[in-house]
Amino acid sequence: MAAVAENAIGAGDQFVRRPSPSPPQQQKRGGSSEAEYQRDVRELVELLSKLNPSAKEFIPSYASAASPPLVAGQHAAQTTDGGRRPNGRLSADAPVFVASSDYYGWPIGGGNRYAGSGDGPSNHLQRRRRNNYNQGRRRSNDRVQRAQKEDCIRRTVYVSYIDHHVTEEQLAALFGSYGKVLDCRICCDANSVLRFAFIEFANEYGARAALNLDGTVLGYYPVRVLPSKTAILPVNPTLLPRSEDEREMCTRTVYCTNIDKKLTQTDLKEFFQSCCGEVSRLRLLGDNVHSTRIAFVEFVRAESALRALNCSGTVLGALPIRLSPSKTPVRPRVARPMQ
Repeated sequence: MAAVAENAIGAGDQFVRRPSPSPPQQQKRGGSSEAEYQRDVRELVELLSKLNPSAKEFIPSYASAASPPLVAGQHAAQTTDGGRRPNGRLSADAPVFVASSDYYGWPIGGGNRYAGSGDGPSNHLQRRRRNNYNQGRRRSNDRVQRAQKEDCIRRTVYVSYIDHHVTEEQLAALFGSYGKVLDCRICCDANSVLRFAFIEFANEYGARAALNLDGTVLGYYPVRVLPSKTAILPVNPTLLPRSEDEREMCTRTVYCTNIDKKLTQTDLKEFFQSCCGEVSRLRLLGDNVHSTRIAFVEFVRAESALRALNCSGTVLGALPIRLSPSKTPVRPRVARPMQ
């Protein structure tokens, strides 16, 4: 180790460069220079003894990949610090700066993993900005939809104790005297022979004025009118009746919900034909998401549809069905052209 230290000090351009003293200084210092030299050697030996003897020599990636190992003095002739060439240009094999993961949230490893991949920190920031913009737009849309729903609720009244002989047209005509009625939806109660309805007005003033109809006798029972807590679920406009014939079909059609999935279309048709009348068309719908199914049942006569509304609450299979007048006709299926 001492020999290494002596060689290191003697090398001059590697570790310690000792300037040569002038002749007057050599005479003045005399034998003390030799003692100082020996002390410096011992200190250097002590420092080198603390290093790991098994450690390998560090060679930069640009030097190891592009050129063979350089001997002492050769490195300064070809490149300078940082991989810069004597002509002032950076070497093509110079190390590439990779940003810290603490700032960008990206892991570091495997060299320049983002180079040429289009997935670097700058693209990550752009995606984050786009995501923040999309989230802000979704939040804005949610606020708009929530405000629209609350406005619909304020314009809607809830009517209960409706006689089963009362139609939606009669109910809408009664409440239309207090404001323009946009929608009227009669629903059947599975726990009662009477029905309830939701009536939506064009403005909030009409809904408030309609509360004065509370206690009005309609049919055989006095109806009860209260502010609604829910809005009417809109119907797809493409499914609404388009002609007088389809409006007449709606008067003969009922909408059935909460149907047990074990029931088939034949079971449902036999039930309505035995209790209500002849069925001209029946459409049973369902999917793998909902636990029950729905159906549209069109009868030959409108009186059969009225009788069917009284069957709301009847248990079919394992569930009580719910019936209400249909807003849409049961259109015949259009055959798809063969490809």
